[in-house]
Amino acid sequence: MRNLAVLLIIGLTVYCVIDVIRSTTHERLGVHPALWVLLIVFVPLLGPLAWLAVRWSRRTAAGPDSPSAPRRATGPDDDPDFLSRLDDDRRRADPGASDDAPPAA
Repeated sequence: MRNLAVLLIIGLTVYCVIDVIRSTTHERLGVHPALWVLLIVFVPLLGPLAWLAVRWSRRTAAGPDSPSAPRRATGPDDDPDFLSRLDDDRRRADPGASDDAPPAA
């Protein structure tokens, strides 16, 4: 049971260090990431919990439309401009093909 607790603390520490490195200055309250990493590593349970509290409060306070909010990557098939360019390219390449016909392999 004690080994499980140690592994959980190590996992939380590794997660928080990676999260600090990937965070923005706004999410870190303007503090240099090295200072956060030192706090997380040298104060085993309180450091990661402090980081998670700060990160959670900054990300939820910012809202989903703020510039500091993490952006989700979208695929090109979610972009209507990209899809229309694909259709235009396909029509130019084979002007006799109908839009309902599957592409020739």
